[in-house]
Amino acid sequence: DIGCGGGFLAEEFAGLGCKVTGLDPAADLLEAARAHARSRGLTIDYVHGSGEQLPFEDVAFDLVYCCDVLEHVSDLDKVIAETARVVKPGGYYFYDTINRTPQSRLVMIKMLQDWPLTRLLPPDVHVWDMFIKPEELSAAMARHGLENRDTVGLSPAAGPIKSVSSFLQFRLGMLNYAQLGDRIRSRASSDTKISYMGWAQRRA
Repeated sequence: DIGCGGGFLAEEFAGLGCKVTGLDPAADLLEAARAHARSRGLTIDYVHGSGEQLPFEDVAFDLVYCCDVLEHVSDLDKVIAETARVVKPGGYYFYDTINRTPQSRLVMIKMLQDWPLTRLLPPDVHVWDMFIKPEELSAAMARHGLENRDTVGLSPAAGPIKSVSSFLQFRLGMLNYAQLGDRIRSRASSDTKISYMGWAQRRA
């Protein structure tokens, strides 16, 4: 789990019986992740480090994934190269990230960061220029021996009008975080204009 943060996704995999290693550059988040895993009786190996220089041996993992991480890294090509290095031949790479389009600027930057009535995030969480087009990510993976197998879009199941209404209700105190999350839950779609996810496989 590259960029594991507080370990929420790592715990999901561990709960399925996977042997999980989580990596993050933020030591405080790793401490919180360790404590939370212990409270749930889960064994997860949390390691301090960055995706640009993974502290692992070659071909060490059957699966590597990056969830909401690639749009924040300083060197995308280096992260993909390091990912390919540690994945076993025939192993898998799962990802999700944000597309660099006018639509993503409107939703992820303007609505979620800039506009007071719909703001959910601090103003510096996302930088639009760091968002990644699917073809750019596919090309980076191909350069390092990862073959993209499938890509799908991520869209709010509620639709744009209900989503905006839900953000406004949250900002006005009419919804809490849990209720907002239920209303704007994402679903897989053919529309990759805002966010997308997919998987690749390392060439054997």
